[in-house]
Order: sequence, then structure tokens, then C-alpha cells
Amino acid sequence: MAVLIDRPNWPGPRGLLWSHLVSDSSLRELHEFARLLDMPERAFDRDHYDVPETVYDRAVLLGAEPVGSQELVRRLRASGLRLPKTRNRSTL
Repeated sequence: MAVLIDRPNWPGPRGLLWSHLVSDSSLRELHEFARLLDMPERAFDRDHYDVPETVYDRAVLLGAEPVGSQELVRRLRASGLRLPKTRNRSTL
């Protein structure tokens, strides 16, 4: 069971690069970790949090496992938590 984060490679709002934060075991674990980071609920998108580059180092210090983007998606899919864009899931 791990919370995973990829490098901030994705351009986004405010001219920042963004990472994805996921759990390979449960959404509950993911939401609890996001609360430690003070991530707003609006940063949650179906099965992951969008995390700005300004939070990346803190996430790793708190225990998020840095992985490549392909590894992150592979492990998210293997966990069964990956959702297609057409389905909705409660944030808890």
C-alpha cells in the first residue's frame, strides 16, 4: 500500500507544472494523505489529485513514493481504482 506521485511534468494553471497523486490501495488512503498536504477538495479528479510543483517535495517528505508517470498509471490500473472519465465516484 502506497501513495504515489509522478514528477511535475504537466503544464497547468498559474504557469506551474503539476503532478498526479494516487493511492495503489484505496481512495481513503489517498484522501487522508491529501489532507496532510492541505490539498483542496477541488484538486481531486475521479481517482487522483492534481498537485502543483510547489507541493511535490513536501509530498515526498511525507512519504509519497516518487515514480514515473507510466508506473503511476500502471499501478493505479492494477489497483482497480482507475476510473474512466465517463464514470463518477464519491470523493470518500
